[in-house]
Amino acid sequence: MDKSFHYMIMVNQSLFQKKVLDALSPYKLTAGQPKVLDYLGKHNGCIQKSIATGCQIEPATLTGILSRMEEKKLIIRQTKDGNKRSLYVYLTDEGKRLQEIVNDTFEKVENEILGGISESEKEQFINTFLKICNNMTNTEELQ
Repeated sequence: MDKSFHYMIMVNQSLFQKKVLDALSPYKLTAGQPKVLDYLGKHNGCIQKSIATGCQIEPATLTGILSRMEEKKLIIRQTKDGNKRSLYVYLTDEGKRLQEIVNDTFEKVENEILGGISESEKEQFINTFLKICNNMTNTEELQ
């Protein structure tokens, strides 16, 4: 196996996404939807632009993801205070239920893939990963 950084990042991201989507297959979520549910669990009632930024998804791609989630009755989009230019996105009761399942799935997959790795190794890895994210976004705001 190629041990270059770029290859390991791509492989690990693909493997993680596959494990998560496989575990969530009974709920028929598409790629991107678990990430959006996770984000909305922490930022319910935010504007679409915030979701796109927080999830690293292009706005046009997010629009499609949200439309499919709306069709499944996982979210609703509403204006606030008469401002018709900004749509706020809210989880429905079904969306909240599924968000909890997604959160539990993330936790189970993380526990599985981090098995045998000490707490200090995990902490060091997360700190290094945050530095890498900050380098890629040219910011120091991720913590």
